[in-house]
Amino acid sequence: MDDNNWPESGDFVVCTVKNVTDFGAYTTLEEFGGKEGFIHISEIKAGWVKYVRDHVREGQKVVCKVLNVDPSRRHIDLSLKDVNEHQKRAKIQDWKNEQKAFKWLQFVSEETGTGEDEMDKVKLKLLDSFGSLYSAFEEAAMNGEDAFNDVKMKKKIVTSIVKVAQSNIKLPFVDIAGYIDLNCYLPDGIEIIKMALEAGNEIEEEGVKVDISYTGAPRYRIKVIAPDYKKAESVLKKSAKAAIDTIEKLGGKGEFHRHNDTVKA
Repeated sequence: MDDNNWPESGDFVVCTVKNVTDFGAYTTLEEFGGKEGFIHISEIKAGWVKYVRDHVREGQKVVCKVLNVDPSRRHIDLSLKDVNEHQKRAKIQDWKNEQKAFKWLQFVSEETGTGEDEMDKVKLKLLDSFGSLYSAFEEAAMNGEDAFNDVKMKKKIVTSIVKVAQSNIKLPFVDIAGYIDLNCYLPDGIEIIKMALEAGNEIEEEGVKVDISYTGAPRYRIKVIAPDYKKAESVLKKSAKAAIDTIEKLGGKGEFHRHNDTVKA
């Protein structure tokens, strides 16, 4: 048991009920080395509680809110009633994700032949840099080894983390499209349009892919694949602006359309 690892007041924690009494329930905190917590009968649910066993049972997994922590007495006060359904679902999902990430880190240890002491150091570095182990693997799945540019770790460990992450995490991507009309009537107009398209394609952001394709003169489709709509919209506008700025600078005209409306004659 790690005596330096204690929850803070206000934290949501996953607990296993180990003993139910007439005045409350004793639990073990899953994320804190099995430290003991106590849910007083008044914190079981809103309103009057006659029998604690009507609401919790031994062996049950529950999500509690930490009310008070006293390491000197090894005492943690918990509340069950202060956790709503949304908070409960989110916490359980985070906990399950962290359990998966811990197993993935064990795979990395086995694949790279890294000992327990060194892997403990790797774990601390990942927690310090990403906030959670699962977040570290998510970043690895999305951005590859670039995700660890600011984290000092052996290359073989980074390579293994990326491999495990990309094999196990299916990222939620979105794709959107916009359209640009590019016109240039100068003698070298075709080359100028090509330069504008290249400028639009050169917009780069982590985890984002840009593809520009021809749909029929003078229209081109910009397709953006990104982790979320906000980033996708941002990159779409940047790509369109880069193409339009380039063609207008070189003597042509450009126009952006968010949707594939009718081309003006």
